[in-house]
Amino acid sequence: MGNTDREPWSITLTPHRSLSRRGFIAVMILIAGLNLVAGSIFYAIGAWPVVGFMGLDVLVIWWAFRRNFADSEEAERILAEGDTLTLQRLSKSGAVTAAAFNRRWVKVELEHDEERELIGRLFLRSHGQSHEIARFLGADERLSLAKALRRAI
Repeated sequence: MGNTDREPWSITLTPHRSLSRRGFIAVMILIAGLNLVAGSIFYAIGAWPVVGFMGLDVLVIWWAFRRNFADSEEAERILAEGDTLTLQRLSKSGAVTAAAFNRRWVKVELEHDEERELIGRLFLRSHGQSHEIARFLGADERLSLAKALRRAI
């Protein structure tokens, strides 16, 4: 017999990105400018091979930022409705994968070392299924989410 009198609960989790696209352009201009000045100095003193490595630095930093922006398009949605808890993962390509749990049997497990005040990974577990959630959240946010999830189920 299902318990349908529970309030529906949902949350959508997305990675936090504090750098806007405009900020990204400003940072890249600054990095490229500094590398250009330093590369010019190395070129002037005869250490011209260093210039190529400085350009490579700019490309690696650009790639890292682009990768970071792409990762920010992913999300996780957790929905507790009726007797079901659903975890949906939305990829940057738009694909959605889902896992459903019975609310009565799902466990919210947070790796927490209270002695050293360390908070680790957060999992939803039930009947052999185990899904790590909220990897991109900070430790305090994972702790807060774990408490909210336990109240919701």
